[in-house]
Amino acid sequence: MEPDFEQITSQARTAATELLDAAGLRAGDIFVVGCSSSEVLGGHIGKASSQEAAEAVFSGIYPVLQERGIYLAAQCCEHLNRALILEGDCADKYGYEPVCVVPQPKAGGSFATKAWQSFARPTAVERVRAHAGLDIGGTLIGMHLREVAVPVRLSLDHVGQAILLCARTRPKFIGGSRALYEIG
Repeated sequence: MEPDFEQITSQARTAATELLDAAGLRAGDIFVVGCSSSEVLGGHIGKASSQEAAEAVFSGIYPVLQERGIYLAAQCCEHLNRALILEGDCADKYGYEPVCVVPQPKAGGSFATKAWQSFARPTAVERVRAHAGLDIGGTLIGMHLREVAVPVRLSLDHVGQAILLCARTRPKFIGGSRALYEIG
């Protein structure tokens, strides 16, 4: 059965929109996405990279982020130590030091490759502290989220055939039982 790339794009768009709404991100915040194109198509992570699946997911997520002025951090695969591809302006704003690498479908991943090809000034960095993120297919984005990560359930739990896990972050609660908190 042929993959339904339009449905994958629609699912990715829905996931990004719902998570952004739940997380309350503002313009200039960072949204990390780890995406296994292999898992999206029902394969095993890292074994069947698909540029078409990555493009479908990217096409669903990136325009939603652009409309809100939110930066995308596209997580690379383990072959690049889960480095991230950002717009150069994002790296500059947050003071992230660039590293020298260009992702490829089988060394970095198809989703990160698509981000590199699409960004005006793509920049690779080793780590970020994102405000929220989508993990599509078990890519382990947690290392790139700010403390404290909070799971978010959406109306869908898959993109294509890949399991979808989502998180937003919040400031730490400090001060104990007498402290007063603004909860957002």
